[in-house]
Amino acid sequence: MQIRTRGIRTTVAALAAVAGVAAAAVPAAATAPASDTPRFLEPAELPPHPSSPWYAGPVTAGQPDPLPMCVGDALPSITSHREYWTEFDTNAQQLTVEGRSAQWAKDFAALLRKDLAGCAKKLMRQDPDITATQKYYGRLNVEEGADVYGIHTASAWGSSDIGLFSVGRDGATVTIVRWGQMGTFQHAQVADFKATTVTAVNKLY
Repeated sequence: MQIRTRGIRTTVAALAAVAGVAAAAVPAAATAPASDTPRFLEPAELPPHPSSPWYAGPVTAGQPDPLPMCVGDALPSITSHREYWTEFDTNAQQLTVEGRSAQWAKDFAALLRKDLAGCAKKLMRQDPDITATQKYYGRLNVEEGADVYGIHTASAWGSSDIGLFSVGRDGATVTIVRWGQMGTFQHAQVADFKATTVTAVNKLY
């Protein structure tokens, strides 16, 4: 299992890449994905944008580059991901990891939740030019459960970005959904994002 590390400015970039703005030990290595790989979100299943359709890239094997803020350092090399974007300042990402067992996946999901719970403090500790705040939006009753978090970052150079993250599990498979755009907590589409998360977890198998 490979672990990458990035500077904080790069990880903040991953939160709002389309907007132009622009991390943890890992559990024991998981096995390679099975042939019946989990399904990924379709563009229309993302929180609706008021002025643009969503577009999607292909499902791609491996870690994304750059790694996503908050959860990137924990991602194993067998991660699969898909990128989504609109014509404006909103972007999203789904990352899925198939583990060797349900226990592995349970431990991995717990690690991701720990990383997200401490993300704002870590961002500010690593970069004094960043002010970060976060919220926990609760647990969703889907399969083995999913948790939703919000992270707002503001920089000394004037950027302000809001990101929503969720970690969900179905058996031995863990999926992470990330949504981001320019703005603050008042711009976060929490209800829509929760619905997207439920869909993402239900689609794993």
